[in-house]
Amino acid sequence: MRAKARLYPQEAARLLREKPGVRQAVTGATLHFDRNRLKAYAEVPIEEWRNRAKAVKEHVLSHLDQYLELAEKRLRENGVQVHYAEEPEDAHRLLREIVRRHGVKRAVKAKSMLTEELGVNPLLASLGVEVYETDLGEYLIQLLGEPPSHIVGPAIHLSLEGIQKLFHERFGTPLDAAPEALAQVARKVLREAFLTAELGISGANFLVAETGTLALMENEGNIRLSTSLPKVHVAFVGIEKLLPRFQDLALFLPLTARAATGQRLSTFVSLIQGPAQAGEEGPKEVHVVFVDHGRTALLADPEAWETLRCLRCGACLNACPVYRQTGGHPYGYVYSGPIGAVLDPGLLSLEEAYPLPYASTLCGACLEACPVKIPIPKLLLTWRHRAVAEGLSPAWEKAALAAFRKVMESPALYRLFSKALRGLPPPQDLLPLLRAWTEGRGPLKPSPKPFHALWKELKEEDGR
Repeated sequence: MRAKARLYPQEAARLLREKPGVRQAVTGATLHFDRNRLKAYAEVPIEEWRNRAKAVKEHVLSHLDQYLELAEKRLRENGVQVHYAEEPEDAHRLLREIVRRHGVKRAVKAKSMLTEELGVNPLLASLGVEVYETDLGEYLIQLLGEPPSHIVGPAIHLSLEGIQKLFHERFGTPLDAAPEALAQVARKVLREAFLTAELGISGANFLVAETGTLALMENEGNIRLSTSLPKVHVAFVGIEKLLPRFQDLALFLPLTARAATGQRLSTFVSLIQGPAQAGEEGPKEVHVVFVDHGRTALLADPEAWETLRCLRCGACLNACPVYRQTGGHPYGYVYSGPIGAVLDPGLLSLEEAYPLPYASTLCGACLEACPVKIPIPKLLLTWRHRAVAEGLSPAWEKAALAAFRKVMESPALYRLFSKALRGLPPPQDLLPLLRAWTEGRGPLKPSPKPFHALWKELKEEDGR
């Protein structure tokens, strides 16, 4: 996917100006998810769960080479063909070969952020393959030609009225069709795709190194159909998605579900061991593609590697007051919200994504929500410090901070400017930027006297 993360400030402002309904839709959906998460967290000893999950992921990442070797060995023993993709081009070569060898004309896809990252859909389309996203939310945004707006709920930015209009234009359904009727239309189209596709593509929530097991979580059943009906199944797996032992799933499956949607467990969990054996139904070929695409370099970064603990649950997006204003599209890359703000600079480059770490109030809600305790606020500051050190911050910001420093280092200048500012109109009237901050708050009003004057008076009173 071509990144446009550098344009975040402009794109966020444009969306708020041109699509005001997105804020309401995204806020409603994320608050619903977040309330469910809090309720689900309260049902279990959540701090114990989070600490255990954090420890497991840290162990995997610190021994990643060993677990990758073990996972490859077990997968091959299970009859799975294993590949490595250092960059998207490597994944593209593999897909081209599979399409050519099997004469693939139609493919069905489970929801996968990694395939968005790799640009799988455009590649298959260029090969003449008809691609169907089979998660309902993904299918909706595919019809609209949009990328996902959220890691778990890709279409949360859409309103019911917008979806009704889309289906009316595409399928001739009534403009006031009920959601159930719209789902039935999509179901009919996708059922046909499931039954005729030669290729099924998925990601993976987890891959267990001990047993070579792919674990996939969902609520619609589309992943199970995508991975079992086509004769070839290709799973793209980020190298950070490994778990050491099969028993670790007993922790990570319910923890991820609670963090993502507030469920105790996803409706469907598929555990895939390999291709169908004699007398079994299922794909005849299963391919697992371990994807790097910047992850090894990020793992080697002593200040930013913790980002790779991410489970892609979306909990930090749901908790983030900044993300709620716009949804994910202005972030300009696959991963948005707080996790995108700390992951994207590592996967792309800081120069390509430097505005994203500034898209935060540093309130800490993301850290409280994260099931594996990624220190997102600390990482945001890390990337901000690097942006300043590399000269990526705007020129006006440098000049303003330099002037502020000069004033604050000089008592005479400080008193002069302090006195001058008291005679000016309220700051929010002078600086339009501050008007948005003051909405819902009391106006900014300077004290009648500066602190040093009040302090002097207080000392004089004490002297008496």
